[in-house]
Amino acid sequence: MKHLISPQDLSVAELEAVLTLAEEIAAAPDRFSDCCRGKKIATLFYEPSTRTRLSFEAAMLNLGGSVLGFSSADSSSAAKGESVADTIRVVSSYADICAMRHPKEGAPYVASLHSSIPIINAGDGGHNHPTQTLTDLLTIKSLKGRLSHLTIGCCGDLKFGRTVHSLINAMSRYEGIRFVFISPEELRIPTYLREETLDANQIEYKEVRTLEEVMPSLDILYMTRVQKERFFNEEDYIRLKDSFILNNEKMKYAKPDMLVLHPLPRVNEIATEVDEDPRAVYFKQAQLGVYVRMALIMTLLGAERPNGN
Repeated sequence: MKHLISPQDLSVAELEAVLTLAEEIAAAPDRFSDCCRGKKIATLFYEPSTRTRLSFEAAMLNLGGSVLGFSSADSSSAAKGESVADTIRVVSSYADICAMRHPKEGAPYVASLHSSIPIINAGDGGHNHPTQTLTDLLTIKSLKGRLSHLTIGCCGDLKFGRTVHSLINAMSRYEGIRFVFISPEELRIPTYLREETLDANQIEYKEVRTLEEVMPSLDILYMTRVQKERFFNEEDYIRLKDSFILNNEKMKYAKPDMLVLHPLPRVNEIATEVDEDPRAVYFKQAQLGVYVRMALIMTLLGAERPNGN
C-alpha cells in the first residue's frame, strides 16, 4: 500500500506514469467511468476547501465510485477531541482510500501511520499540497510539452504557501529548472527550502521585489494569494496583501507563450482583466485537477485501465 504525503513520495518515473494516465483520461474521460465501481473515497477536510475537496469527489464519481466524508472539523468528532489517529482507524473500515486536509503540518503523515487504506495529503498547513502540484505539472506538461528547461517565477506568499513549496520540491528534480521568487521580504521562501532543496540540488534561483523586472525572462508565472489565515498579525496582512497584483499592464512585459498559473482561490492578486489573456490558464488548471486526481486514485487503488489498455 502506498500513500501520497509529499511530492517526493512518487519517483520521477511514478510521477510521469500518473501524468501520462491523466492525459489519457483528459482525452477520453468517459472511457474511465467504471474503473473504480464499488470503491469509496473518504474526504476528511478539517479546513475549508472548494476546488480540492470537490475535485476529489468529482474524480471518484467520474470513476464510478462513491464519496463520504466531512467538510470542516466542526462537523466531525474532532470537535469532541478525537485524534487523527483514531479517526483514520475508524474511517479505514468505511472507505477504500482517503483524502485529508488538515491545518497542522504532518497530520496526514500521522494518519498514514495508523491507516489500512491509502492516504492522500490534500494540504497540511503551510507544508505540502502534492495533488495541487500534480495538477500544476500536468498543466505545464500539457501546454508547454515539457517539464524541463523552464524558468519559473513564483509570486506572492512564498513563506506560507504550501502549493509553492510542493512545486519547488517537485520541479527541482527536472533538468534545467531555474526559479525566480517575487515576494515581500516578510514572505520570502523558508530557509529550509532554500537549503534542503534549492542549494542541495544546485538549483539556480534569485529573489526580487517586483514583477516587472523579471517578467520578460519567465516561461511560467505561478501566482499565489497572500493568505490571511496564515498571519498571526492582521496589521501585517493588511499591509502586504496588495503588494503584488498582476494586471494587463504587467502582462505586456511577458513572453507571448508565458503561462500564468494559480492554485486558486484568487482574491485580488490577479486582476479579472487578465482572464481574457490566452496565457492565463488557471481555470484550465482547475479542470485538469480532476483528471490528475482520477489518475492518482486509480494508481493508489491499483485499478485497471479500461479495456485492458
